[in-house]
Parts: sequence; C-alpha cells; structure tokens
Amino acid sequence: MASTPSASELRRAKFTRRLPAELSELAGPAHGIVGLPLHMAWSGLTRFDLDQPRLRMSFYRIVLAEGMHDDLVQYLNQDLLISMWPVLRTLISRDARDAWESAFAELAHAQAVA
Repeated sequence: MASTPSASELRRAKFTRRLPAELSELAGPAHGIVGLPLHMAWSGLTRFDLDQPRLRMSFYRIVLAEGMHDDLVQYLNQDLLISMWPVLRTLISRDARDAWESAFAELAHAQAVA
C-alpha cells in the first residue's frame, strides 16, 4: 500500500511543477520599477524598484513564493537570482528552497560558495 505524501512533500511538488526547465529561461528585468499582478502581490506592495536591494529581495521572495511557471520566467532574472540566492534562500520556505536547489546545481553551488 502506498503511503500518503506529507504536507512538505506536497508543497515541494507544487514548487517543482512551477520551475522552468533551465535557469536560462529566466529573462526578467534586472533594473527599474516592476509591478506585480495581484495574484502574486495580494498583500502590500505591488510595485518594486529593482535598483533598491531591499525591494529587489522582497520582489524575488514574493515571486518565488507565489509565482506560477510563466510568472517565474517573466519576472525573475537568472543572474540576479544566482547572485542573490545565498541570502534569498533564507527568506523563502524550505520546500521552495529544496525544489529550486534540487533542480538547479547553480543555486546549490552559489550557496556553497557563499
């Protein structure tokens, strides 16, 4: 008899289904003011200045937590994600972090280097 997946396994699977096939698909903006739709930024700020480090970190945290596949590809930038990962990984859920690091060696390596 198959065991029932844990809540953590279900959440990790949810994040994994949303991931791009490769980090190179992440071609979002690296600078400027970006607005997020309400399905992601449903509580608080909806516009973020990516040139301000704290706002950029908040933006990435929201997109990683709430974004669907198309949102991740549209709003995240590969170079920014990799450079921010050592800090960003501490701000997102363990399940999201595990899904991203399992799928992309670049992120696990960025953490190891930091």
